[in-house]
Amino acid sequence: MLKYKTISKSADETRQIAAKLIRLLDVGDVVLLTGDLGAGKTTFVSGALNELGYKDHVVSPTFNILKCYFEVNPNIYHIDAYRLEDQNIDIGLEEYIEGNGICFIEWPKFIEPLIPMRHLEISLKRIGDNEREIVLIDQNDFYKDIIKSFEGK
Repeated sequence: MLKYKTISKSADETRQIAAKLIRLLDVGDVVLLTGDLGAGKTTFVSGALNELGYKDHVVSPTFNILKCYFEVNPNIYHIDAYRLEDQNIDIGLEEYIEGNGICFIEWPKFIEPLIPMRHLEISLKRIGDNEREIVLIDQNDFYKDIIKSFEGK
């Protein structure tokens, strides 16, 4: 298992980390976003989308469960599984998780059977009003080159 840990001092820094990451990802990649409410998961996704040219405000798809961004290249699928705790998860999400874009999943523990073995986890932890500890975790060495690129800055 490889890890890279950094401290973000602002929402803008969190978005910059996401912007760097999105340039390193490919179609079919799955990114799990873990952390408590308010940790910066949606801010992270907005940084990736902004880097791809998306200009509108990004909100978590908590009530919709899924938001698709077809106006960027590659397509971005943003899943918020928070409301799926103890629910039937057979609602077609695997079509997007395994789809023709990059998938970001908030609260992945609630749809664990749908999570592919090949994924990158981003753990976000609030350590101050604006500061976040951000850890990139590669459980299975699929993303070792990405982790190494962050280590080299």
